[in-house]
Amino acid sequence: MFIGEFEHTVDDKGRIAIPARFRARLAGGLVVTRGLDGCLFVYPLADWTALAERIAALPMTQAGARQFQRLMFAGAADCQADGQGRIVLPAYLRQYAGIERDAVVIGVHTRVEIWSKARWDEERARVETAGDTIAGQLASLGI
Repeated sequence: MFIGEFEHTVDDKGRIAIPARFRARLAGGLVVTRGLDGCLFVYPLADWTALAERIAALPMTQAGARQFQRLMFAGAADCQADGQGRIVLPAYLRQYAGIERDAVVIGVHTRVEIWSKARWDEERARVETAGDTIAGQLASLGI
């Protein structure tokens, strides 16, 4: 399970260090893709493969399904961490997520998200101030 929040910097070559506590689960390879809310999603290769099959099975006759398939597949990049636990984030993914130098890597149970620090600070503040509203929505889902 991926949990926690870690601040990192992206170097001039587009590399970012994966937090040490996440590396073992990602050692078999990983996929980075455009995420939702302006961040990047990172999946262990096995989890990505299972998710990719589900996404590919969406009905291509529905516009929303086609758009989601494009977002996830066209933006995906296979990555392998180097000996220091770093991965290269392709320029198009850094641009999508607004990541220039400062980034935050967070664990979200089955995936890792990479945010620009500025966007993460905004997102976290937004969620923290909307706590009562979110709690009410989750209560209706049985949580």
